[in-house]
Amino acid sequence: MDIKELRNKTVIELQKELLDKVREQFSFRMMRSAGQLSKPHLMKEGRRTIARIKTALREKQVKS
Repeated sequence: MDIKELRNKTVIELQKELLDKVREQFSFRMMRSAGQLSKPHLMKEGRRTIARIKTALREKQVKS
């Protein structure tokens, strides 16, 4: 997900997206520990997406 797309979303949408990504990240961790994760690059991608969402949320908080 691109930072430009995230900046156009509302705070509520960003919070929902963050919750979804955190749950997805947890699921990936459980799959990795069980040896079932076939695409390990998704872990890194998920962490970066979470960071982008948190950055966009912080920008909106500072702006207000």
